[in-house]
Amino acid sequence: MELNIKEPGREHQTDAIIIGAGPVGLFAVFELGLLDINCHLVDILEFPGGQCSELYPEKPIYDIPALPIVMGQELTDNLIKQIKPFNPVFHLGQMASELKWNKLKNLWEMKTNENTKIFSKVIVIAAGGGSFVPKKPPLSNLDKFENLGGVQYAVRKIDNFKDKNILISGGGDSALDWAVNLAPISKMLTLVHRRDDFRATPDTVSKMHQMREKGLIDLVIGQVKELKGENKLEEILISSIDNMDQKTIKCDVLLPFFGLTMKLGPIANFGINFEQNLIPVDTEKFETSEKSIFAIGDINSYPGKLKLILSGFHEAALMSQAAHGYVYPEKKIRFQYTTASSSLQKKLGVYNK
Repeated sequence: MELNIKEPGREHQTDAIIIGAGPVGLFAVFELGLLDINCHLVDILEFPGGQCSELYPEKPIYDIPALPIVMGQELTDNLIKQIKPFNPVFHLGQMASELKWNKLKNLWEMKTNENTKIFSKVIVIAAGGGSFVPKKPPLSNLDKFENLGGVQYAVRKIDNFKDKNILISGGGDSALDWAVNLAPISKMLTLVHRRDDFRATPDTVSKMHQMREKGLIDLVIGQVKELKGENKLEEILISSIDNMDQKTIKCDVLLPFFGLTMKLGPIANFGINFEQNLIPVDTEKFETSEKSIFAIGDINSYPGKLKLILSGFHEAALMSQAAHGYVYPEKKIRFQYTTASSSLQKKLGVYNK
């Protein structure tokens, strides 16, 4: 399914903002959509699916009802297919950084770290354990070159890397996938890893070696030691693991792919109550200490809470019923079953007379 992804830096208005595009956030789109509530999703990752897609796309999950076994990515793909009729808007590769009540518009105003601004009546926090943030290399002048654009942790537009001297550091799927994809358009691509053994899929490793033999990729066994340049990144010093050998190469951009770690991030400053990095909610509406802000999935806390995907699905359904009152305060909700309701079936595109 082709996702409705918006470029950063623009202004939008919707009914509900969902922070987190993991399985629970995606299913919330479905439950809200049945109630005519439009959604925008914001996620720091470059793709939907959360941990299922980032950490264990090929890991089997055994406790999803009616699915004896399903892979993490397969579950994500099915959820995306399920919400297709509601055409949700995705803001990927962005972190929800600020949230405040806009008195003039009488709406929540959320900003991202990429200067996207979204107004909504309802906020749904489905952020799992928090935001995925990249693990950074231990380099003394890293901040300087991050600010200059010489160090980046994601590829948002491939064209931005055309005819550049690129150095990719890492040995996992992200490192090798981008090495293979960027090498054909780069001036020169250098892949640096601590050992000649990679954690990526065998097919990608094979492609990398083929491109290396063709001279498209320069594989260096070693580590990045120093970044050099005045007003931009110009060179990188690479050393062998034992520091006995060193060499300097020309470089316009460094892409370190060392994996991701989870941090609560700016959500902690949204003005809602937290207890031990979790958000306490009631079990009727899954509402937080702030009216019209809900929390579902692993980020919330209540007596008897189980951190299971299926629990998050249940929370999404009840949350949606409560959210309806904020989006349509004058409209009484009428509970319907998808098996019997022609109006719901029409929304889903499955109605047959």
